[in-house]
Amino acid sequence: MTPKHDEKVDIAIIGGGLVGASLGCALAALVEGAGLRVAVIEAAPLLPQRAEPWQPSFDARASAIAGGSARHFASLGVWERMAEMAAPIRTIHVSERGRLGVTRLRAAELGVEALGHVIPNAWMGRVLHGRLSELPLAWHCPARVEAIHPVAEGHRLQLSDGSELEAGLTVLADGGRSGLKERLGIESHERPYDQVALIASVEVSRPHEGVAYERFTPAGPIALLPLQGQAMELVWTHERGQEERRLALSDGDFLAELQQAFGDRAGHFRRVGRRHAYPLSLITARETARPGLAVLGNAAHALHPVAGQGFNLALRGVMDLVAAIETGIERDQRPGSSAVLQDFEARRDADRGNVIRFSDGLIRLFGLDLPLLSHARAAGLVGLNLTGPLRRGLARRAMGLER
Repeated sequence: MTPKHDEKVDIAIIGGGLVGASLGCALAALVEGAGLRVAVIEAAPLLPQRAEPWQPSFDARASAIAGGSARHFASLGVWERMAEMAAPIRTIHVSERGRLGVTRLRAAELGVEALGHVIPNAWMGRVLHGRLSELPLAWHCPARVEAIHPVAEGHRLQLSDGSELEAGLTVLADGGRSGLKERLGIESHERPYDQVALIASVEVSRPHEGVAYERFTPAGPIALLPLQGQAMELVWTHERGQEERRLALSDGDFLAELQQAFGDRAGHFRRVGRRHAYPLSLITARETARPGLAVLGNAAHALHPVAGQGFNLALRGVMDLVAAIETGIERDQRPGSSAVLQDFEARRDADRGNVIRFSDGLIRLFGLDLPLLSHARAAGLVGLNLTGPLRRGLARRAMGLER
């Protein structure tokens, strides 16, 4: 859609990545049924909607999608297409190096096909953008928000493409990288883990059979997530500064060190793709809603990747915001009204707090190298493997079915 110089919209979504695009798709019924005017502002060019077959890259980043998130995507009409490139997680295998304790969470115990799925981010983006292209949205892409000012009923946005928008509700879904939060006076609490995640795709020597591994080591956890074929997504946590040496290793030397650190539970590591490193912190915005404004995704909370809960938590935030907007419309309340944003916060508060405590607590529990605590952790893993109800409860949390 050709940008207008001056435009009024009900909702402006800043960020067209996975979170912002999911929100746009979730608003489809209200756009088409209630006539909501929605604009999406995205700094990067749109993902191309090509007709030729998808060619997945071995180096593509991927995300773990919980069972609850798959249900949300199904309600948006995009899951069938997304599932074409999804690898199911049928078992979650949790262990600690040097200890006998192991626990396995199995989909069969819950009577479901999969505990979750792992999907390349680029494929998810392509599917979501394909759905958005079918909706009458105002696209400003590529464009950045150069200035944002509160006005009587929302915010006024000045964009780099020359447009000016007046939005009743502005949603920050930009990952927190644009500095808009800070310009609006929203502070974040940051707790560094002094860790760096090294992420890459690896190929294993035997079929992974849908097993996702979580291996705790003295230096930090190692996660392996199943991808299609015999590839797996590696998330290897390092103490800050220790990752640099492994980034510089040859592929062969890197795989040898990974094999030594992880063991042979997944088979032999035969190939590794490009390696990327990301510093890890727990970041939480001190404010995620105010009249005329909502904050979603990594702009609201950035978690340690060990529990794979970040995007799933963000997607639940998307769905809760849409539910609050829908309820507000039924009550003749504007999407950016105080009542709607208070409803959104009430829906999010417990879920957000529970997931942050769960993810952070897991890191801190396994990050303490104390002999008695190490034995207690091992005993706990053994006990969890023997106790059906506790194990099933943990599996339901991993699936996003419990908050």
